[in-house]
Amino acid sequence: MNFLSHFYFEKKQTDNYVVLGVVLPDLLKNTDKSWNIHPQKNPSQFEKNQQFSAILEGWKRHLEVDRIFHSSNFFETQLQKIKPFLEPVISHSPIRASFLSHIAIELLLDHLLICEQKINVLGFYTYLQQSDPNIITNFLKLNAVPDPKKFAVFFDRFIQSHYLLSYDRCENIAYALNRICLRVWPTGLDEDRRAELSQALEMYKQQLKENFMVIFDEIEQKLAI
Repeated sequence: MNFLSHFYFEKKQTDNYVVLGVVLPDLLKNTDKSWNIHPQKNPSQFEKNQQFSAILEGWKRHLEVDRIFHSSNFFETQLQKIKPFLEPVISHSPIRASFLSHIAIELLLDHLLICEQKINVLGFYTYLQQSDPNIITNFLKLNAVPDPKKFAVFFDRFIQSHYLLSYDRCENIAYALNRICLRVWPTGLDEDRRAELSQALEMYKQQLKENFMVIFDEIEQKLAI
């Protein structure tokens, strides 16, 4: 799941460091895809620091939400439903339909949460702004992240841009998908193909929005067990 979908499960959270931990895995990947840390494997090193413990709690919730989501019937069903919409758009490109479909579903869930007013996007950014940069840097150092300053620059830009607010329009989802594909393949989609992708996403979304909250309810129930 993407940033806002993860935040959905923390909308009543009182600890901003838990929220930070929930989205930190994806923030790190967006900063540098080669960074791969596993703080959940060494929990004892965070026990004496309240903020570190909260970040780790959020991190583990992120992993659990992703595990439930990716193993769900909902996800497998939607993968099959979205592919016929996307395959014609990328038929003459190196982009794999399975990859694009996976990411598209996750971004569209964020999109629908915004459009259906299920979350407060500005509230999400407020949680992140409350985090002490020194706490974040020290947590990253403890996990041997090679360049915490690089993350700090990205994190500040991520907050200041309020980029996720743009996810209220399918054309911006198409743009984001193309940018993600460019991290994997040397060429993406030209302007005309991006417009086609936006139209395809809009058509598929009409099906998805009929029952998209089912997966959030399912995950929420399993997190409570």
